[in-house]
Amino acid sequence: MMRRALWEGLVAGGVGVLVMTVGEKVEQRLTHRPDSHVPARVLQRLTGMPEKDGRQPVPVNWAMHFGQGIVLGVLRSVMAHAGLRGPWSSAKFAVVRLTNDQILENLTGVGAPPPTWPRGELVVDLLHKTVYAVATGVVADALAARRGPGPGQRHAAVLPGRHADVGPVRRERAHTR
Repeated sequence: MMRRALWEGLVAGGVGVLVMTVGEKVEQRLTHRPDSHVPARVLQRLTGMPEKDGRQPVPVNWAMHFGQGIVLGVLRSVMAHAGLRGPWSSAKFAVVRLTNDQILENLTGVGAPPPTWPRGELVVDLLHKTVYAVATGVVADALAARRGPGPGQRHAAVLPGRHADVGPVRRERAHTR
């Protein structure tokens, strides 16, 4: 399961970050908001790459922007394989995506906590990360669904709702290859 979740997650994350990026570019054309160089600066700080003032190298910016989105897709895929699918799970994942950004940006000193941001920038960031989470979730859920319900979904099917007296579902046999 984990091997499938890994590869399916990389695909789902790739689709999610691509959809988010297209949305960002459309929004930037409409609002005239400039490109952010935060991803490049974070990657430079994390890797010890040399830093410079002003505009950052586009390949470094894209590497961090796409790399983060692709790699985080693996977590959403694991969620889907566990049976955490649908809009609620994508909403949870949006929080994870935002938290990941904030940890890296604040840890490296490149960014500031969101409550200090101008409200317009905060809304735009929340919107784009939500688009990413939904797009990634749709793909991850569809790929995981090909294998049937996840363990959590099978457990929920025993008796809908949350009940202390309903034990776990039987373990599946490990498939060897």
